[in-house]
Amino acid sequence: MRVTLENAKQVRLEAFSAAVVATQKYIDEVLKGEDAYTCGFAWVKVKPQHKGNTKEGRQERKIFAALDLQKDWTDKRFQWWNPSKSYFQNIDCKEQGAIAAAKVLKAYGLDAWMESRLD
Repeated sequence: MRVTLENAKQVRLEAFSAAVVATQKYIDEVLKGEDAYTCGFAWVKVKPQHKGNTKEGRQERKIFAALDLQKDWTDKRFQWWNPSKSYFQNIDCKEQGAIAAAKVLKAYGLDAWMESRLD
């Protein structure tokens, strides 16, 4: 199945739910509920498959907008910061959420992956 304008909101919700579950599992099982260790950020990156000035590219950008992805101005990709909306500062739990969200987006045909950086 591919992501479309019609199912984009459902895909976003599915990816968000997967991110929340993965993040909470890491918090519970590895961190034992304690916000410890290294602070940082994690997000999902999505690479467009089409140039933005083509018919396919314009449609793709509409889908990205419906997914509420933000333009990354440094390398012309799209991103979703902290997809689990975790309040923990620990980078590892945020990475687990971003990996889970990217996996859902990949299942719908998007070129998505997790990126992170330490704070």
